[in-house]
Amino acid sequence: MMTAAYVAAQAVAMDEQVIKITARKFAFTPHDVQLKKGVPVILEFTTQDVFMGFNAPDLGVRADIVPGKTTRLRVLPAKVGKVEFLCDVFCGSGHEEMNGMITVLD
Repeated sequence: MMTAAYVAAQAVAMDEQVIKITARKFAFTPHDVQLKKGVPVILEFTTQDVFMGFNAPDLGVRADIVPGKTTRLRVLPAKVGKVEFLCDVFCGSGHEEMNGMITVLD
């Protein structure tokens, strides 16, 4: 079982790339994210709507996205390929379409 990651004040190293992702009913923006294999990145989530979740099972990461807060999630992609991510907290009708794609490049 994966644990939820909610860290509002996690420090970001000066050399770490930060990718800002906005969650809203019923979409993530951006929908498509590109990462490099072996390069750590911070995914920074915000929402103004309702409580939501981010889950990328193939990367082994998940996080709660809380309205009005910033959630930072450190990710280190280990293999090249496409990884789907989704909202794993029911946020209303249309929730099942709330997903996106991470492409990990060599």
